[in-house]
Amino acid sequence: MNLIITCPRHFEPETEDELISILEEFGDPDAKITITSMSGILTVETKLDPIETVGKIKEMLLDEPWSVRYCKRIIPIQKVIESKIEEIEKSVGELSNQMLEEETYRISIEKRNSELSSKEIITKIANKIKNKVSLEFPDKVLLIEILGNKTGVSILKKSDILSTEKTKRSMSE
Repeated sequence: MNLIITCPRHFEPETEDELISILEEFGDPDAKITITSMSGILTVETKLDPIETVGKIKEMLLDEPWSVRYCKRIIPIQKVIESKIEEIEKSVGELSNQMLEEETYRISIEKRNSELSSKEIITKIANKIKNKVSLEFPDKVLLIEILGNKTGVSILKKSDILSTEKTKRSMSE
């Protein structure tokens, strides 16, 4: 998976159809979309760059707000691993070279169907990264999405994560 999509509960099939047409339009007719066992969560495996795809969907939303009805949040994933603290720690180490020395960061963990300790994960990761922490206005968000036995890890700018509702709201202001 390289995208995680949230949608309203029980609208997973409609969200899947919406994603198929969006990704076909962007040039990936073979994207693999999975409705997970977790209500309101889909995963996507696309050959397109996940961060660019989120950017294109955001542009599409700004042009035609009605074109995205079911997707609520679209989150790019850079690396998928087993849900084990050592694996998470290792992959964060591998991805942390995406941060410049002067950039600040924040760790965000979303856990679903998992008993892993968020506190333990944060402690282990924070010990590995030399950059300063900024909880309010970080340059990068170190995102850990735990979905049962699979975990997605990304280091992103806040703008790389799309919340369709926030984007639509900002247009009406």
